[in-house]
Amino acid sequence: MIETTEIDGYAAVRLDGGDGLTAVFAPGAGMVGVSLRDGDDELLGQRHGLASYAREARTMGIPLLHPWANRLDRDEIAVAGNTIALRDGAAGLHRDPNGLAIHGLLAGRPEWSVSEQEGAAFSATFDFGAHPELLASFPFPHELRLDIALEGRILRITSTVTPTGDCPVPLAYGFHPYLTLPGIPREHWVVELPACSHLALDERSIPTGAAQSQPATVTPLGDRAFDDAYVGVADGAVFAVSDPDDGRRIEVTFEQGFAAAQVYAPLSEPVICFEPMTAPTNALVSGESLRLAGPGAPAVAAFSIGVPRN
Repeated sequence: MIETTEIDGYAAVRLDGGDGLTAVFAPGAGMVGVSLRDGDDELLGQRHGLASYAREARTMGIPLLHPWANRLDRDEIAVAGNTIALRDGAAGLHRDPNGLAIHGLLAGRPEWSVSEQEGAAFSATFDFGAHPELLASFPFPHELRLDIALEGRILRITSTVTPTGDCPVPLAYGFHPYLTLPGIPREHWVVELPACSHLALDERSIPTGAAQSQPATVTPLGDRAFDDAYVGVADGAVFAVSDPDDGRRIEVTFEQGFAAAQVYAPLSEPVICFEPMTAPTNALVSGESLRLAGPGAPAVAAFSIGVPRN
């Protein structure tokens, strides 16, 4: 079932998968995933709320990070035969405490076109090339389409980048789902990571170039904080958080096209993020694992969030 609605004055779409799980996305506020509920339990970190995200890009729920995820270590970047030039005051540009451009340009943008609503699924498209103020920072015309489907107890997000000009489009975007196990103390959570490579980061959270392979792990979260980067994530890899005593479990499956990840779990709040990324942090600069979507060759990536019954 699908329903159009408003949240805090922003156009939204509510999906009901028919098995206790519901999801809400807000095309009127950057296509952010606002809610994922299992009955009365909210599984997404609400943090500062939707209005704060739309106005100030303070992340919550499942934000889209486009056209790059996480940070860039410089403002002038030669890539794919073109030059990215980031300027203070540019449309959608935000910086972290170190002054680095962070999380792309589309936070809170309302110009999403919704189509193909059916069952518990819908599609939304953003025409990046129709916005000169965005092309001034990222000069690669393209269309971004998100297909959102709630299938029983699995929320699937499929993204397609289609170049609309003559140049290829670098793929460095991602998502930042804030997950929580409501009512369960953070120190009881167990974190599962797939086999992949762990990246060394500098003091600005930029990869240094060093990496170390690690096997799949299952570890208590306890009093540990995460802000870790990974590459070599295989299609179908599963990240998960669970409480063995309660039986509650949330799985994030990197179904295709997301070969990098950031895992974020601050000590200051009960959330954990398994962030699907098409390329690692700073890939527009380093070229590390950076793919291009060529004219006439759309690039597709997909991930899902599953909530098995306990």
